[in-house]
Amino acid sequence: MNWQIVLLCRVFVSYQMADFRMSNTSGNITFCRPYTLHIFIPVFLSFIYSIGFLLNCISLWIFWFRIKQWNPSIILQFNLAISDTIIAPAAPMVIIYSFTDHWSFGNFACQYAVFSLSTNMYGGVYFLTLIALHRYFNIVHSLKWNLLAKKSFIIKLCLMVWGLLFLQGLPFFFLLRTSDIDGATKCLSIHQTEHALLFFSWNWVAIIFGLLLPFVITILCYSLLSKHILKANPMNPQSRTMISKSLLTIGVSLTIFIICYIPVQIARTAGISIKFLSPESCSLLVYIEAVYYFSWVFMAANGCIGPVLYCFASERFRKVFMDWSNCLYHLNERCRGISAQVASDGPPIRPNPTDIIITNTYGL
Repeated sequence: MNWQIVLLCRVFVSYQMADFRMSNTSGNITFCRPYTLHIFIPVFLSFIYSIGFLLNCISLWIFWFRIKQWNPSIILQFNLAISDTIIAPAAPMVIIYSFTDHWSFGNFACQYAVFSLSTNMYGGVYFLTLIALHRYFNIVHSLKWNLLAKKSFIIKLCLMVWGLLFLQGLPFFFLLRTSDIDGATKCLSIHQTEHALLFFSWNWVAIIFGLLLPFVITILCYSLLSKHILKANPMNPQSRTMISKSLLTIGVSLTIFIICYIPVQIARTAGISIKFLSPESCSLLVYIEAVYYFSWVFMAANGCIGPVLYCFASERFRKVFMDWSNCLYHLNERCRGISAQVASDGPPIRPNPTDIIITNTYGL
């Protein structure tokens, strides 16, 4: 019986110590122990960032050196590839941080890493939305919306997006600071109580204008586009090709949204809201934090899925990429000249007058 009493006392003391770790009674500040990252997260991040960086470097090389004639579709895909690659300088710091659970690179590096993560995520969202808008108006309303078919207008539109991304991430350099929590330095942690109001306010602006509005526009464009192309005559070769390519592009774009962008932002919104509105809910907060970090892994995978989209969206990109891949695979002398050849889609095939015409599809 004595050992049972001792055991109960130890359990009681342990519980009290754990409760003390979760709640600081000095003032109204509640302290919850941060979630300890699973080893799977940094290992998977290392793999994903490495593969994504390699694929996007290949994509940028193909766009810049092997596709000589750019159209609006190529310009949008090129900018999407840049937004996927822009995380590369900060990726090693993020991986080391996820390994050690301690930010050892200083305050400015934290601000830069968060700026890169923001630009990477929302750049992907914005350019995917522009691709959806361009594809819809270029196919369904090609005679009414020639503005989106002009390279000069698309370039200006991309520059506006980059300006928006810069302004969106700029406040981090002035407001974000690292914090010492539970014996470790944290960067952009949900447990940074001094940033709770900043995170809560910024998150809702970002979730509305950086996710919900672009996602609704993308869904609307692709829904109307799907309705249009499914009316095309499947017996016509051009219509059949456009139907297949458009549906694959739609599927890849929505997959990036649903897998890479939506889960991480929902988990982040839930965690920030709990921290700001109900900071004493430690068990729920830690659970949401775990979900957030695992969804963050899927967000990093957008850099690997983007090149798949380019292959579906651009015939020229796919031809150059396949020639380059065959060159590496066969490793013979004849393949050396293949990469110098610029693939082209060729002249459009005129559909029958009775078919539904999908016009101005060069390079889509």
